[in-house]
Amino acid sequence: MVSFSGKPSSLKNSLYIGFVQTYFKGLYNYIKGFLLISFGLQTMFLNLLTLFVGIFLLYYGSNWLVTGASEVALAMAVRPAVVGLTVVALATSAPELLVSLLAAAEGASGVSVGNILGSNVINIALVLGLSALIKPVSINKQLVARELPYTLAATILFWFLCMDGDISRVDGAVLVTILIVFLIYSVATARDINNAGYAQTRKSYMRNGFLITAGLIAIAVGADRVVTSAVFIARSFNFSELFIGISIVAIGTSLPELATSVVAAVKKQSDISVGNIVGSNLFNICLVMGTVGLLNPIQISSGLNRFEFPAMVMITLFLYIFALFSHKINRVHGVFFIICFFIYNVTAYGLAH
Repeated sequence: MVSFSGKPSSLKNSLYIGFVQTYFKGLYNYIKGFLLISFGLQTMFLNLLTLFVGIFLLYYGSNWLVTGASEVALAMAVRPAVVGLTVVALATSAPELLVSLLAAAEGASGVSVGNILGSNVINIALVLGLSALIKPVSINKQLVARELPYTLAATILFWFLCMDGDISRVDGAVLVTILIVFLIYSVATARDINNAGYAQTRKSYMRNGFLITAGLIAIAVGADRVVTSAVFIARSFNFSELFIGISIVAIGTSLPELATSVVAAVKKQSDISVGNIVGSNLFNICLVMGTVGLLNPIQISSGLNRFEFPAMVMITLFLYIFALFSHKINRVHGVFFIICFFIYNVTAYGLAH
């Protein structure tokens, strides 16, 4: 009888203990979930805030850079296009240089060369396309006759050098030599015959130097913040790493060019806007891939010959044709380039799968 009467009591205790454990476990999970959601929302809010701060820095940084560069060009009687082709282009190509060098050093040759191919297409299709949509961009005759054909030739040569499946040290030396020749030529033809220049005070030089330096720093920090926050937000919505790489990272390394060229177009500094794009593409090929080849030769996937290399050459060719016959990139050309940008991304994404 004792053992029989003890069973209901033991069963009640077990049920009670089980209920208490389940209750507190549920309460624990509820609190944990609440904290995770709160932390997630807080993190999302911080990343959205970071995104807007990055855009703010890009906007004001590009404003300062364009203002300082155009003032220096006017004072020194240098063609604004040359400033865009050299100083501004070199600065805005820094993200591509860093990404490609790190990728090559880590053995990710596909990322290294893919970053350059994607960035060069984006610079023309998205950056110049958006600039033209906002305000049609006029192109200097000297740019059409000299720098654009040079960049087109370098683009075709780059594809030719990659056809054997690698970028060797010899290839790297060839690309760097092409860049050196271009820089020497740019300096020799930098003088603007239509501008006599004017004497700047020491204060003006310091002001413009500060604007250029502050602009470059703001653009670099802003681009980094935008890319970091955008990648986090994309992952939060379960976008694939491949999609993030093809879209956000490639666009992210082109953000300095985008901000600088759009602001230059709005401020009626078309020569700096176009010069930045043309010069940046040349620097991406000759400086970035040339340096990668010299320091760490990489393999080139033959699959890139199916679409990515032809797309880069064709989009550069379209820019040259439009500039040659129209001497400007109007809104119709801008729409065409934007469409090319979407086709490129969709096709590249499809081939990657």
